[in-house]
Amino acid sequence: MALNKRFKDTILEKTGATALYEIEVIQNLWSGYGKIVRYGLRGSDYTSVVVKHVRLPKPESHPRGWNTDRSHERKIRSYEVETAWYKQWASACDDTCRIPHCLALDAEGDEVLMVLEDLNTTKYSERRNSVTWNEINACLKWLANFHATYMHQQPKGLWKVGTYWHLDTRPDELKVMDNGPLKQAAHQIDHILSNTPFLTIVHGDAKLANFCFSKDGKEVAAVDFQYVGGGCGMKDVAYFVGSCLYEDDCEELEEQLLNRYFKELRKALTIRNSEIDQDALEANWRELYPVAWTDFHRFLKGWSPGHWKINSYSERLSREVVAQLEQITQ
Repeated sequence: MALNKRFKDTILEKTGATALYEIEVIQNLWSGYGKIVRYGLRGSDYTSVVVKHVRLPKPESHPRGWNTDRSHERKIRSYEVETAWYKQWASACDDTCRIPHCLALDAEGDEVLMVLEDLNTTKYSERRNSVTWNEINACLKWLANFHATYMHQQPKGLWKVGTYWHLDTRPDELKVMDNGPLKQAAHQIDHILSNTPFLTIVHGDAKLANFCFSKDGKEVAAVDFQYVGGGCGMKDVAYFVGSCLYEDDCEELEEQLLNRYFKELRKALTIRNSEIDQDALEANWRELYPVAWTDFHRFLKGWSPGHWKINSYSERLSREVVAQLEQITQ
């Protein structure tokens, strides 16, 4: 999918370049909705940029069979949200929750263009397939500062409820779940998470693959804001932990991971002169960590029942959460 003339001209104009050339395709977007491409530049202060080039016509197939109008509409909305994110919200992120600077946004017909700073030309040039404590701490610190930055803000232009697995956007996956306590509790779980008194804006897809690291692993930046929106910060934390640790580590390190996150969150709120009751926030969100984990587990059980993340730790947490909810409603 080549860039049209308008998009080429936009990149050249916004970067001050005299010419551009394709270096590599970084990633094909999910379900054939376009590509993320690294372009080299000539005559510009930028040596390269990362271009997210989206096309919106409905594809004929889906990797997991979810080829529906609802799926298509969700993807279209996700790119609208990402554009709104860079246009209206991203400037609040500082070096404590670093993201790529947006250099240009454009749209023509059924195509969307996002021109982003190439983090490979900065100190955030590394990617990780596995993590040490350096990387884990860096990501938890990033999430804490991100959540502190947007605490109690209404997600105008973004998803009302962030994360790509949010129940209201995934009725098909819920419908195919086996009937049982988890399916029956799905709406109650969503209600509890969405009605915490400490709502913030969540990244919505905070997996390891969406973090870019410094060489020593101690600093990090994040990418991919298609599912950013309102919510409980524990959704990001639980999803991140599950994306990079095996189930035994998730269980054994749970307390240590949460302690680290909340230490960074308290520090971030203090720096930002927040008047939030930090003790109440931590108490509430600690209770919601297994609920957030269960919420994603619910999605997986419908979307991909054989997924490797469906493990004994997730099953146990989910059973405990559902049992607690059953006691409340009795």
